[in-house]
Amino acid sequence: MSVKPWRSVLYVPGDKPRAIEKARTLRADAVILDLEDAVAPEHKDAARGNVKEALAWRWPGPLLVRVNGLGTPWEYADREMALLAGVDGLVLPKVEDAGTVRDLHLRVPLWAMIETPLGVLRAPEIAAVPGVAGLIVGTNDLARALRTRPHPGRLPLLHALSAVVLAARAHGKLPLDAVFNDVRDPEGFARECEQGRTLGFAGKTVIHPDQVEPANAAFGVTDVEADEARALLAAWEQARAEGRSVATYLGALVEQMHVEEARERLAIWEETRPEPR
Repeated sequence: MSVKPWRSVLYVPGDKPRAIEKARTLRADAVILDLEDAVAPEHKDAARGNVKEALAWRWPGPLLVRVNGLGTPWEYADREMALLAGVDGLVLPKVEDAGTVRDLHLRVPLWAMIETPLGVLRAPEIAAVPGVAGLIVGTNDLARALRTRPHPGRLPLLHALSAVVLAARAHGKLPLDAVFNDVRDPEGFARECEQGRTLGFAGKTVIHPDQVEPANAAFGVTDVEADEARALLAAWEQARAEGRSVATYLGALVEQMHVEEARERLAIWEETRPEPR
C-alpha cells in the first residue's frame, strides 16, 4: 500500500525566480507555482515565463500551477503553458460551478479552490467531477465574502471548513486547509495545523519555508504512531490466525475501519520517514 502524502503544499510566487529555486530544496510534499493572487498584473507575463522554465526542472514532489481564474485576460495563456510544459496538476481559483470545471476537459488533475460562499455550498458537486483531485480552502476571500470578524480559532469559518472536508471525503478526494497568514506567529500556525488535522484535512497550504516542517509534523505520522499501528495490525492478524471473530487492542474492539486506518498510517510513515544515512 502506497499513500502519497500532502502534508505541506507550498505556494511560491511565479515572479520570484530565487524563491522558485529554493522551493526545490525544501521538504514540502508538493509545490504550487502561483500565477494568480501573488503576482501583480504587470508581472503576469514574466511570471508565466519563469514557471514554464521551472516546469522543465526535476522536482522532488508534485509541481502544480495556480492559474489565473476563468474570465481573466490570462486564463488561456496560463493553462496552455502549464499543460504543454507537463505540469502535475492545475489549481483553479474561486471555483463555484461543477459544470464549468467539467467543461475544461483537462488532461491533468485539477485542484479546485473553494473561496466563496457559493463554492462552499456547491463543494459536493465540484468534488464529484471526474479529474478533480482535491479541494483547497481559501479562507482569506471566504472570510471577506462572509463578512466575518477575525477569530484566532476560526470560529466563524468552522462550518465552511467542515463542509469542504465532508464534500471532498465523500467523493474520495483530498481536502487541503487554507494558508496561515502571519509567518511571525509559529505558535498560531501550529494551533491551526492541529485544528485542521482534527477537522479532517489531509494537509495544509503554506506560504513560507519556515511553515513546511511544522506542517509536515502536524499532518504526518510519528514513530510512536507507526508502532501503535503495527501493534494493532498484529493483534488483528493474531485473532484471525486463531480463528477468533473478535480482536482487541489495548482493551478496545478492533474493527475493519481501524485496520484500514492503521495501514494508511503506516503507508504515510513509510513514504515520509527520513532516508537512513
